[in-house]
Amino acid sequence: MNWVRKLDKKLLIVRCRGRILTALKEGDKVVELHLDEEERNSLLGNIYIGRVHNIVKNIHAAFIEVGDGLQCYYSLSDNKDPIFLKKGSSSKLQAGDELLVQVCRENLKSKPPAVTSNLNFTGNYVVLTTENKSIGFSSKLSKEEKQQLGEWLKPFVSNRFGCIVRTNAREADEATFQAELKLLTGIYEEVTEKAKFRKPLTLLHQNNPTTWLSSLRDTYKAGLTEIITDDPGLHEKIHHYLEHYQREDLDKLRFYEDPLLPLIKLHSLETALENALKEKVWMKSGAYLVIQPTEALTVIDVNTGKFDGNKNQQDTFLKINLEAAREIAREIRLRNLSGIIVVDFINMDAAENRKLLMEEFASWLKRDPIKTTLVDMTALELVEVTRKKLRKPLLDQFLATRNPAENKSTNFSENA
Repeated sequence: MNWVRKLDKKLLIVRCRGRILTALKEGDKVVELHLDEEERNSLLGNIYIGRVHNIVKNIHAAFIEVGDGLQCYYSLSDNKDPIFLKKGSSSKLQAGDELLVQVCRENLKSKPPAVTSNLNFTGNYVVLTTENKSIGFSSKLSKEEKQQLGEWLKPFVSNRFGCIVRTNAREADEATFQAELKLLTGIYEEVTEKAKFRKPLTLLHQNNPTTWLSSLRDTYKAGLTEIITDDPGLHEKIHHYLEHYQREDLDKLRFYEDPLLPLIKLHSLETALENALKEKVWMKSGAYLVIQPTEALTVIDVNTGKFDGNKNQQDTFLKINLEAAREIAREIRLRNLSGIIVVDFINMDAAENRKLLMEEFASWLKRDPIKTTLVDMTALELVEVTRKKLRKPLLDQFLATRNPAENKSTNFSENA
């Protein structure tokens, strides 16, 4: 079932400087990059029997221990219905309470991982949710797609959990779609049953064996034609994962073999990685961006640079800003920037030009598979964007996996 035109996409998985580099290409452009240690197990999606360590009233949050001394942030505002396994005398959450929690955000810089009581069981096509027990659909699905998928869902509707149908569901047939639903409901039932008998601080469900394999599940499938690696060991692991969890994609797996031209060189992936870690991004017009992540937010500045265009200054600014809007949307996804993002476009006098810029920027941001919201333009003409936090930004991935033996003088944030 597919009502949209597919883009030619390739998922490339290679070894790079002792780590695993995963790159998604759409046409001739790299649109996503992730860098991971080969055997690193991500906490994201893991489900634990947690124990409340303490309540911090002034930030309306709790810190919950999930094992090995790891304490996670738990928002009291966002979690109205905790799944208690052991409850103290108070009706409110208190130290010592035991409850089911799932890691919903990895640690980011100085912030600890975050956990939630809304357990999600994520597949290629559907997400089962325990807090919201309604049926929801990706906004990218058409009305006809939603109707058909809704029919396929009917045998699985339950008052125990809800379902969110992902965009990838448009690529599935009925048998594959329902087989995944059956698998996810089985996992849900297994977790809730095990929780009754396990001790606190126990890992009940591990989301993925290794972080880099999650790209196989989470990549938007429309137009994905090939999954390629040139490493025999990685090929074996990918084949095993697809065979057990994504058989419908097994025929896309290809082993590339050319000793004279490795896959990483063929697609210039090291260059793409180095460019994605630099602060300065040159655009075709000669204008450039400066991208600066901070602890609180990411700031992106648009500069005219070497642009030599129309003599009308306002027309020049509009052309640069429209080019920048497209490139910024690409860089946000490529670098996996998240949280609050503030863009300082070049100021323009005409209200119609500002309106055109915002419409153009919104249209590019909508293409991001991770929820990205264009908030508004402030009185100072700063444009506010928010993007859902999931995995670490690419720069943090690079710093976290960097081998101490590497040349410390290497600086990918340099402006050159």
